[in-house]
Amino acid sequence: MPELCRSAAERRRTVRVRPRGRPGLGGGAVRERRDGEIQYTLGEGPSPEAVRLRAPVFAPDLRRGPDVRRWPLFSDQAARAGVAAAFSVPLAGAGGALGTLDLYRETAGGLDGDEVRTAPLVADAVVLAVTALDRASADTDGVVTWLAGAESDREEIHQATGMIMAQLGVGAEEALLILRARAFTQGRTSSEVARAVIDRTMDMRHD
Repeated sequence: MPELCRSAAERRRTVRVRPRGRPGLGGGAVRERRDGEIQYTLGEGPSPEAVRLRAPVFAPDLRRGPDVRRWPLFSDQAARAGVAAAFSVPLAGAGGALGTLDLYRETAGGLDGDEVRTAPLVADAVVLAVTALDRASADTDGVVTWLAGAESDREEIHQATGMIMAQLGVGAEEALLILRARAFTQGRTSSEVARAVIDRTMDMRHD
């Protein structure tokens, strides 16, 4: 099963798939995981936009043209990570978008007609699978066992946010913004900065 994690927007689930050649379904990879983290850190990109709009969002060229103007920070970081195109389809649940199905390409280019028709069908299948697993194996906190590893990243960010709140005497929203800003300025992901805060190798009071 593709790697599952929380999405960049509103901490909802994202399924990331790495295509080979033309966009398609494949296994998760470090590059795609980092791309999702970049969207979370910056708060911009196809995935959070698809959650907000509850509609597919396609970015066929993240190195030039309208996609770069739409998400300048994300486009720059995605290019550095080797991602040239990204496509996000919302996972539509009863209460709104559960997250997104994200497809990536190493070269610029759009989806063809068959792929555009297939992506929503795959997203629907993922929603059915997630719903069934939630009902069958959710623990007392409402997190299914196969998401435990994915949840740990977000838990680290929550823990680090709490530590920053205590260090600087700020609210949760400002603490999270500080964490994200530090990640951006250092060229790291939010999870990487969160782990540094938790390990006490980074202290916001000293900057």
